[in-house]
Amino acid sequence: MDVTRSRALRLLGVAALCCALAPVAGCSGGGSSGEQEKTTAQAAQPAQAVAPMSGNDLQNAYQRVIKDVLPSVVQIQAGSDLGSGIVYDDKGSIVTNAHVVGDSKTFKVTTVNSEDVLTAGLVYSYPDQDLAVIKLDKVPSGLKAAAFADSSKAQVGQIVLAMGSPLGLSSSVTQGIVSATGRTVSEGRTDGGTGATIANMVQTSAAINPGNSGGALVNLDGQVIGIPTLAATDPALGNGAAPGIGFAIPSSMVRTVADQIIRSGKVTDSGRAALGITGRTVVDSGYQAAGVAVVAVKSGGAADKAGIVAGDVITGLGDTAVTTITSLAEALAAQKPGDRTSVTFTRNGGQKKVEVTLGEQ
Repeated sequence: MDVTRSRALRLLGVAALCCALAPVAGCSGGGSSGEQEKTTAQAAQPAQAVAPMSGNDLQNAYQRVIKDVLPSVVQIQAGSDLGSGIVYDDKGSIVTNAHVVGDSKTFKVTTVNSEDVLTAGLVYSYPDQDLAVIKLDKVPSGLKAAAFADSSKAQVGQIVLAMGSPLGLSSSVTQGIVSATGRTVSEGRTDGGTGATIANMVQTSAAINPGNSGGALVNLDGQVIGIPTLAATDPALGNGAAPGIGFAIPSSMVRTVADQIIRSGKVTDSGRAALGITGRTVVDSGYQAAGVAVVAVKSGGAADKAGIVAGDVITGLGDTAVTTITSLAEALAAQKPGDRTSVTFTRNGGQKKVEVTLGEQ
């Protein structure tokens, strides 16, 4: 399965695309006998049946969340591309994907409560995590910041809503569940992608379409648990979208990055492990990917300190085989700066293995 970004939508393609698509608790023994009797009596009572949620109850929950959160989700126009964003604070900061802002420095922003077009400027883009923050030039009255959840508490089966501007259709909502957590996904560089490898992503069955990028994946408590960013593609379908498989950057990472950008104007602590090399994928005699050739080594970096030099071909990180630059990035995504691991590589036809202390990207 390949993964492609849920890219911003080309404005000129809106009409054609829209026409083509019609998607057992323990008890303490230290209490008095009265307390013990009370506890025993309570335990002896039959369990109360929990009434299932009716269709109307679920519908009302959906509508309540949409009414509460949708005003915090905006549409962003960057050049001729459209994407989505989330109001992050009451000062006009908006968090979105780096691939939504692209190379643009200025943007047009539309909110759900007004047809007036607002202007915004880029604060900082961080392609390595595919996140960016822009800021409104003028903050309109009533602008409401979204609430962000602790994404580490997201559970498989949890109902979620995806809000954004898919295919240019602003303020659209789709529904699904959290399908998996802890996914590591690599984004391509084609068609404006950043090439980021992102760890701990939330997988969802909610429809993620072009233009959803940068929007909100929301739980039924009205909290953002992630930013929809990637949609899976199926090679068997000519790399067409694989229905019901989308990925969102977890909200805890979003907050970590956005807070640094707003405070310092840049990312000062990425939390992403690095070897400190520039590399490229190499192939064997059968034209199969066979490792990562080290092109350059950062002076004082993890690889440099471990004795790895340009020309070495990395074939493993810890217990993980490395065949491509993407597989190396994915192996590093599972690590943290300061972690100690091994690097296996070949040099002049011989295999070597060294211990390294990972640096920070």
